[in-house]
Amino acid sequence: MVFSSLTFLFLFLPVMLLMYYVTPRQGKNAVLFLGSLIFYAWGEPVYVVLMIFSTVLDYTCGRLVERYRGTSKRKIGLIISLCGNLGLLFFFKYADFLAGTINHLAGLSLPTHDLPLPIGISFYTFQTMSYTIDVYRGSAKVQRNIISFGAYVALFPQLIAGPIVRYRDIAEELDTRTHSFDDFGEGARRFVTGLAKKVLLANNIGLLWDAVSQTDVATLTTTGAWLGLIALSFQVYFDFSGYSDMAIGLGRMLGFHFPENFDYPYISASVTEFWRRWHISLGAWFRDYVYIPLGGNRKGLRRQLFNIAVVWLLTGLWHGASWNYVLWGVWYAAVLLCEKLFLANLLKKLPRFVGHVYTLFVVVFAGALFGFEDIHRGFSFIKVLFGGGAGLINDATRYRFLSYAPLLAVCAIASTPLVAWIGRKLFSDKTANAPVRRRFRECLLTACDSVRLLGLSALSLAYLISGSYNPFLYFRF
Repeated sequence: MVFSSLTFLFLFLPVMLLMYYVTPRQGKNAVLFLGSLIFYAWGEPVYVVLMIFSTVLDYTCGRLVERYRGTSKRKIGLIISLCGNLGLLFFFKYADFLAGTINHLAGLSLPTHDLPLPIGISFYTFQTMSYTIDVYRGSAKVQRNIISFGAYVALFPQLIAGPIVRYRDIAEELDTRTHSFDDFGEGARRFVTGLAKKVLLANNIGLLWDAVSQTDVATLTTTGAWLGLIALSFQVYFDFSGYSDMAIGLGRMLGFHFPENFDYPYISASVTEFWRRWHISLGAWFRDYVYIPLGGNRKGLRRQLFNIAVVWLLTGLWHGASWNYVLWGVWYAAVLLCEKLFLANLLKKLPRFVGHVYTLFVVVFAGALFGFEDIHRGFSFIKVLFGGGAGLINDATRYRFLSYAPLLAVCAIASTPLVAWIGRKLFSDKTANAPVRRRFRECLLTACDSVRLLGLSALSLAYLISGSYNPFLYFRF
């Protein structure tokens, strides 16, 4: 089940919220746990057993770490947790990929299982591992109530697509969260905004990428290929950031405050800055649990460069068990290493727009690796980007550009803080010290925001009711 579906919006969510709010405080986590399992089982009825297993595994490992704290035996719980979680992730996500690669290179016939990938396994595996690691480090208290821990693991707002919420971030709220009309209203506003980004922007601009990516490369022009990659960049951003907004909004409606996951990454002036603004929770996870334990930047430049390369190889693999994702990670590793060695200092001396153009080129080009799991087709597409196709432009490219130009402009504006900045300027009045004028301004702002949210809701629902194109890219992760 996805948030941008009529089943979720008109069946699951209303029933879930009703059951949650009529249940006494001491029973709310149980409702969340059960409801989240139902949410997951809706699309993955078999793999809900895997979810329960992960819950029991890491709950038990956390208790073991706590029981033997101060002794060498506390490592037992940590090791079991890491082996169990990484073992499950490897078996379901990477075993067939590894076997297929060995078969291809060595001419063997290792068996493959062709099992469907459990939805969201990369997200919730990282979350549960972080719990045991943090308990081991002493940066999080052990959770003694297995129902509360289960509610954390299976928490449906961020279960299948993040943000990656570490236990220590919401540990207090699991036990003592508060609810208010203000929080619920802010959560609903955030949810509607995310729904509109997903349904109105990501889905529609994704049609352009689909048209380009399915075109025979022999008839594809250079301009058409770059146009498709720009569309893919917008689709991935609005798809994923929209889903993160919906998750954060739902969490707020339930009394949780999840970390932000995006901060206008397309305004960045370096790739390093871009990755501080894009999928923030994943970057923070790799920083705290891989980069820093490897030594971070504390053991000299050579070791730091090695650590960056390792992190980005793992980041590529995290996104998918396919060689195109490995190459995508290698591409970003190479660029980030260049920035660390010399490029960052050069960019600081140049106007910011130069760094901005450079960053957009790096990010948009990376879409050619990200968008094709068939690596041979991906390389053929890359050749077209640099003149190896059917010329610079043709009638099909002109038609697609003219058809999608207004939507591309809207996506470009919506990916920047421009709209928020204009809103602040329009509704700020430094001279309005009188209570009447201040109340009038607040009422006007509230009315405009309400009209905006109602309009976005109506358009999004109309689009969903029409049964239009509604994929979700991050299901594959």
